[in-house]
Amino acid sequence: MIGEFIRCYLEEEKTVLDHLDVNAFEAIVELFQEAYEQGRRIFVFGNGGSGATASHLACDINKGASYGLTKRFRVMCLNDNVPTVVAYANDVAFADAFVEQLKNFMEPGDLVVGISGSGNSENVLRAIQYANERGGRSVGLTGFDGGGLARAAGVSLVVPSFDMQKVEDVHLILAHVMMQVFRRRLHGTER
Repeated sequence: MIGEFIRCYLEEEKTVLDHLDVNAFEAIVELFQEAYEQGRRIFVFGNGGSGATASHLACDINKGASYGLTKRFRVMCLNDNVPTVVAYANDVAFADAFVEQLKNFMEPGDLVVGISGSGNSENVLRAIQYANERGGRSVGLTGFDGGGLARAAGVSLVVPSFDMQKVEDVHLILAHVMMQVFRRRLHGTER
C-alpha cells in the first residue's frame, strides 16, 4: 500500500518535470549570470518551505558555485536574519518583512527572486513590486496557477502542479541544477 503511494508520487513528480518550462528556467539562469558578471546583489526569499529553498539556493550559489573563485556571486537570503524578519513582523507588519530589508540593500540593477508555491504571499509580492518600481530585476518561482507573483515578476517560472510538495520539490531541484550549471561555467567542472 505505501509502496504504491510512493510510486504514484514519483510518477506524478516525473510528469511535472516533463512539463516544466525549461525556457523560463534558462532565462532565470541567464539573469543570475548577468548579476554575477555585473557584480550585482541577488536577493532571494520566501515563506515556509519556500523560505528554506531560498536559504538553500543562497548557500548553493554562494558556496557551491563560488568557492575557490576570486569573483563570486553575491546572494543574500532575506529569510536568514531571523531577528530582523521577526522584528519587522512584530513592529511593522509581516507583509513588510522582506520589502523593508530590500530598502536597506537593494540598488537598481540588482536581482530580486521571490519564491512562493501559491504565488500569492503578500510579503513576497510587496518585495517584488518594490524591486520593479526601483529598477531591480525580478524573478518569481511559483506553482499552482502562478498567482500574483507570476504576473508581477519580470521573469516567472510556474511549476505546473497544484500539489505544494511537488512544487517545492521542483524548486529545490532547480536550485541544484543552477548550482551545477555555474560550477560547469565558472570552474569547468561538474561538481
